[in-house]
Amino acid sequence: MVFDTKIAIVLREDLPVWQKLNVTAFLTSGIVAQFPEIIGEPYRDRAGNLYNPMSIQPVIVLSADAATLGTIHRRALERGVTMSAYIEEMFSTGHDLANRAVFAEFAPDDAKVVGIALRGDKKLVDKITKGARMHG
Repeated sequence: MVFDTKIAIVLREDLPVWQKLNVTAFLTSGIVAQFPEIIGEPYRDRAGNLYNPMSIQPVIVLSADAATLGTIHRRALERGVTMSAYIEEMFSTGHDLANRAVFAEFAPDDAKVVGIALRGDKKLVDKITKGARMHG
């Protein structure tokens, strides 16, 4: 199946692996909340066990340095693309209310963004994420 849209997650390249995984999970949940139609049907194994449904659309995971991630953040805002964003200060909080409170303390020009996820037209997402590279 070919999609007209693209889901991209961009992570700051210098994060420890556990933080990259944590941020990816949080950012993905934001995309699913914004676009619930990307969730398919439940999975069932041969024994008949039922598993959660997952995204019908692939997700690309990219990495970038802090400056490039800041540029990507700005590009998405300038183009009016709603995104998931995770800032460094959220690592020191323990729940959603505290995450949102610390997030509200920063503006785009001073936020230490460590991850962004967005879904949009393929060409638009490619333009916004230009400069990031495949995570590996």
